[in-house]
Amino acid sequence: MPIITLPDGSKRAFEDAVTVMQVASDIGAGLAKATIAGRVNGQLKDASDLITDDAELQLITLKDEDGLHIMRHSCAHLLGHALKQLYPAAKMAIGPVVENGFYYDIDLEEKITPEDLKKIEQRMKELAKTKYEVIKEMTPRAEALATFKERQEDYKIELIEDMPDETAFGLYHHQEYIDMCRGPHVPHMGFIKAFKLTHVAGAYWRGSSDNKMLQRIYGVAFADKQELKDYLHMMEEAEKRDHRKLGKQLDLFHVDELAPGMAFWHPKGSTLYRVVENYMRQQLVENDYQEIRTPLIMDRTLWEKSGHWDKFKDNMFTTETENRDYAVKPMNCPGHIQVYNHNLSSYRDLPIRLAEFGLVHRNEPSGTLHGLMRVRSFTQDDAHIFCTPEQIKEEVQACIDLVFNTYADFGFDNIQVKFSTRPEQRVGEDDVWDLAEEALEQTLKDANLEYALQPGEGAFYGPKIEFQLKDCIGRVWQCGTIQLDFSMTQEERLNAVYIGADNEKHHPVMIHRAILGSLERFVGILVEHYEGKFPTWLAPTQLVIASIADVHNEYVAEFAKKLKKQGFRVESDLRNEKVGFKIREHTLQRVPYILVVGDQEMENGTVNVRARGGENLGSFSFEELIDLLSEDISHLGRIVES
Repeated sequence: MPIITLPDGSKRAFEDAVTVMQVASDIGAGLAKATIAGRVNGQLKDASDLITDDAELQLITLKDEDGLHIMRHSCAHLLGHALKQLYPAAKMAIGPVVENGFYYDIDLEEKITPEDLKKIEQRMKELAKTKYEVIKEMTPRAEALATFKERQEDYKIELIEDMPDETAFGLYHHQEYIDMCRGPHVPHMGFIKAFKLTHVAGAYWRGSSDNKMLQRIYGVAFADKQELKDYLHMMEEAEKRDHRKLGKQLDLFHVDELAPGMAFWHPKGSTLYRVVENYMRQQLVENDYQEIRTPLIMDRTLWEKSGHWDKFKDNMFTTETENRDYAVKPMNCPGHIQVYNHNLSSYRDLPIRLAEFGLVHRNEPSGTLHGLMRVRSFTQDDAHIFCTPEQIKEEVQACIDLVFNTYADFGFDNIQVKFSTRPEQRVGEDDVWDLAEEALEQTLKDANLEYALQPGEGAFYGPKIEFQLKDCIGRVWQCGTIQLDFSMTQEERLNAVYIGADNEKHHPVMIHRAILGSLERFVGILVEHYEGKFPTWLAPTQLVIASIADVHNEYVAEFAKKLKKQGFRVESDLRNEKVGFKIREHTLQRVPYILVVGDQEMENGTVNVRARGGENLGSFSFEELIDLLSEDISHLGRIVES
């Protein structure tokens, strides 16, 4: 007689074993209709799974994140069903869930085209409309093998053979189609209402280039058609804003196979990069950081002591000379500890805040490289704060304030906070992790910040706070981090110490913090967020002064010279072209202000000012123009209330 405890604490007793769906039906027909699956004693289960003993149960619907995940996984099975109907010779490999959707890897001689995707998607819709029941059967090993041998599904057979300890496998029956999965899945296909197949890519079986190249069909799926419509609109906007395309159009940067995953910054891009870096450098000054520089290459033994070698050696670039092994630094923290250790500090000296625009290299797989967003060489706005345990809260709070103020200045006011706890692979004892996690989480609570918990997602040396910013089209980017580290400064690691009030040596707590994260990636985010239409303070070229005729060139050059002396980034357009052509060209280059000089302007000592949106602001004297620009730039990227 199982007793089922629901999330609100209420209990329901049943005389016999009961399925998740039967519990939902006992509560109400409406809930049963919406139920996709259940979480039984913390484990996700199919709606058809039996509960035989007392248990805690949460019913899962499409309103839950778990429900969306299950529906998307079932969408992959629906794709498999449609594919086998249209392409019986296709051999099915794997079909997992990815962010916002799913994919299925298939082995098929015929190449799937965009037109084929439309045909497959249409068949999926036809199947989903029937609301056919999805039937789960736990199948003995021998029977599962026989099933897939009969269906000539070589990849499913290989998966079963690679799990020798499994005695039974979950086979899901979709009418005549059978798939293998741990589940859970939707009870029937009527839950799948809003999806779209997006593209096809190549993928090696099991990610190894030694194996056959398969076709990977991607799709997205959402709880309803409006969410799908909104997402597809966002993707259209994202394509228009692609930083790689705009980087070329605006002549900011390029990447080349001569240096995979490493950007070549052009003059305008370098200017933008420098503006971002200089902004952060000013924040260092205002927040009492000391800027340092550490070597790019350091002895392997340092990375072994710090723990990075065990964790990251496969992603580190290495070199050797004079019988010594060196590693190109993937992180800055060990170098910062070397600077800290060069002098013996007193507790009175703490906190010591060391910052570096540290160039790091990570040997990311070539297939993951993506413009500025995923690179092998990048600069972190990195800092490490050495402090006493009593100073943790104040220092972490200061870092949090710096994060929010910085993002606001760059035009981001929607920030999500995540708290990540100890991973399986880590350094340090559990009691130390207890202290670190409690200190960091308590600071978040005291700051009254809403945050999501991410169990097991912390750094190998300490828990962390992650800051994710949402851009203007709703995409979320993970940028800043604050990590609390009690381990790397210990004697068995890099042995950082200070003299306490008791005249004894103590190990400081080290706070790792980055605000922007990778400067390269953050610039890429800015390009896409603003679609290259940067606020005036960020724009590589803030103003262009265009002459109408050659007779105005000397005046233009002198006016531009005066603006440059005031610190503005100005270009002069003295070409023998029509002024309308010049205006159109610089408008396409997203220049914030275009100044035009003709006879009247030269006679009056003014310029005619056009804003980027096309508005003619009229004639301005030099002083009036300075006031206009200064007011504009003073807001940085913050949204100004009208």
